[in-house]
Amino acid sequence: MEPQTARPFAHLDTPLSGTYRRVMAVFVENKRRFVVHLRPEDVAEALRRDGGSGLSQETVDKALGSLAEWGNLRADPDTSRVTTVEDFYRARHLYQLSREGEAAERALEVYEREIGRRGELQAVALEDIRVRLRALRDLPGHPDPAVAHNLLLELMSRLDSLAANASAFMGGLQRAIELQDVDEEAFLAYKDRLIAYLERFVSELVVKHHDIAATLRALPSERVADLLAAAAAREAADAVPDEATGPAAETPSAAVSAASGEKLAAWENRWSGLWSWFVGGRGHPCQADLLRTRARKAIPDLLATISVLQERRAGRSDRSSDFRALARWFAQSPTEQDAHRLWRAAFGLSTARHLTAEPGAVIAEVPAATSWLEAPRIEVSARLRAAGHYAKRGAPSRVRDRTVERESLAREVAAEREQTETARRRLATGRAVLLSEVGVLGRQEFALFLRLLGDALAAGPPGPDGAIRTRTSDGALAVTLKPVGGLAEVETEDGVLRGPDHEITIVDLVTGPEPMAVRS
Repeated sequence: MEPQTARPFAHLDTPLSGTYRRVMAVFVENKRRFVVHLRPEDVAEALRRDGGSGLSQETVDKALGSLAEWGNLRADPDTSRVTTVEDFYRARHLYQLSREGEAAERALEVYEREIGRRGELQAVALEDIRVRLRALRDLPGHPDPAVAHNLLLELMSRLDSLAANASAFMGGLQRAIELQDVDEEAFLAYKDRLIAYLERFVSELVVKHHDIAATLRALPSERVADLLAAAAAREAADAVPDEATGPAAETPSAAVSAASGEKLAAWENRWSGLWSWFVGGRGHPCQADLLRTRARKAIPDLLATISVLQERRAGRSDRSSDFRALARWFAQSPTEQDAHRLWRAAFGLSTARHLTAEPGAVIAEVPAATSWLEAPRIEVSARLRAAGHYAKRGAPSRVRDRTVERESLAREVAAEREQTETARRRLATGRAVLLSEVGVLGRQEFALFLRLLGDALAAGPPGPDGAIRTRTSDGALAVTLKPVGGLAEVETEDGVLRGPDHEITIVDLVTGPEPMAVRS
């Protein structure tokens, strides 16, 4: 008989918890093979095959009885092998997992999996999400519900995996940065690969996040509602009827409608999570931006941690530990003379050879080991006692003329300013120009262009027309960036920059735009 109050986790807090866990593992494994009932001898045989040869049949019987008492197992009388009256009165049972016991085992399985999860930053999941979103966008007007449902399932599964693994990875990374339960030798050995791993994911996230967010914004809300409704209706068709009584139980269509409403609410919640992950809302940055910011911050944090480890390995110590060690040495000095020698060695209180006397003063030849109390007295001038030094005799040093150096530095600053102004005049035309049509850029022009491009890409999110608008920190330039598709190549003196083509408009808010001269 099943207990009234089940305690399916009670076996974890007993001296024989290992035995109970192995017994429950036998039932879980057999249920996966659709074997429901097990006899005690079957459990003992399975334990012997799995390396539990030290368990006797009596121990297994007691473990099964305790687990049935706690509600992990259900014990049913076994009358299939009764041949005599004695067999009928002898206690024989068939055991199977109870609902509480199965739920507890699943909870323990999830707990152990999450505790052991290392996590990872899944750049591949970003690509999978982008591909499936495009497939949803390109579906015909009346898509096959099975196709739409499968695409939505795969999309949400990849998002769940991405979010769970990223959270686990960043949590483990934070523990590594704080040096909690970390093998320092292993950490120092793979630090370079870890930093390269973070940099690669951040670069992938910047590109894929922009594309995913643009695809989500391009999907009309009515289209999304139809796709979610189709998926919800398909799942509601297989919903198990409730054990309700009354008019609702007599109308199957009403039951299906209620199940469809619940499924639709669940799908709308999932889609809202997808939107908040890659698009966000007002005052609430999207999770992708937060992940990118945290991953970027982890790189300097890792470098700081590595610096701390290197200092530890170099044997550096602070002043407080040095003073504690010195105090121990004083306490362990065998004689007072040894303590005095240690004092002089530690603090350097020997004869004051750095002092100088008044001109004309007669200084006796005194050995360096002579005590100050026993040495002859000498006169020290009041100026030396007050200022700690004599005024230097002779003419003062001549002031060096640095006119030439200042002029050279001024010419360099003026040249750099002129180059920057030239770059601003060339790029800030006020007209929309494709990145592929910018032409060849000099070093100063390319540095300014790359800074403006980075500010625009990081400003996001795009407006309703898909364009990103921002200003530089000094308020001198306004930048508008809009994707157009295709590949752009920007030639510089040091190489070629390749990337997605955009339409860029740079406006000088101080002096106004000038015509742009495109170099060939």
